Amino acid sequence: MKVILNSDVSNLGEEGDVKDVADGYARNFLIPRGMVMPYSRQNLALIESRRATIEKRKEDKREQAKTARERLEGESLTIQMTAGERGKLFGSVTSQTIAEELEKRGIEVERKKIDIEDGTIKTLGTHTVRVRLYADEEAQLKVVVEPDEKSAARQQPAPAADARAEEAPAEEAPAEEAAAGEAATAVAEDEESVPAEADTEAEAGEEAAEEEAAEEEALEGEEDRE
Repeated sequence: MKVILNSDVSNLGEEGDVKDVADGYARNFLIPRGMVMPYSRQNLALIESRRATIEKRKEDKREQAKTARERLEGESLTIQMTAGERGKLFGSVTSQTIAEELEKRGIEVERKKIDIEDGTIKTLGTHTVRVRLYADEEAQLKVVVEPDEKSAARQQPAPAADARAEEAPAEEAPAEEAAAGEAATAVAEDEESVPAEADTEAEAGEEAAEEEAAEEEALEGEEDRE
């Protein structure tokens, strides 16, 4: 069915455009909501009589879209979410979430005009989202997803544990040095004891030799007397 658009219709066209659509789509959705009217000479003439006003509205919308694009691309949108230790969100950032955050900044964008590459954002970090504004005008919005306060607290290491880990090696070092010193002293004492024992054995041997020599001299003296 050929219809004339009474207003801008997402994914279809702008006010005053003539489009061909499915009969059911026109009769059950577009026409009942006043978004289009059936194509006819009379309706076409009506639109043409309003053409100047329509074109003025289109121009205003283009200017507004250009201003919105400059603003959206000039700053990032930061959203805080609950996340796990590996950065995975408990939930997700949807087009509705982004639309609501933009509205807080005074920028009204329809949810269905916000295109997220994977449908939703499910991880922390920086993401780029396409925002369709008007006609061919669109913006690349930077969305920064940060952990909320509770998530950030969970991801920070405990200071006390770190301090103990750093102090432990310092405390163990003196003990290791003392043990090494004792071992060195023991080795030195062992080395000193070995020569001492050797000297004692040598002296004993010399005394025994002298005694034997004395006994031999005594025997020889007795033999000579006989």
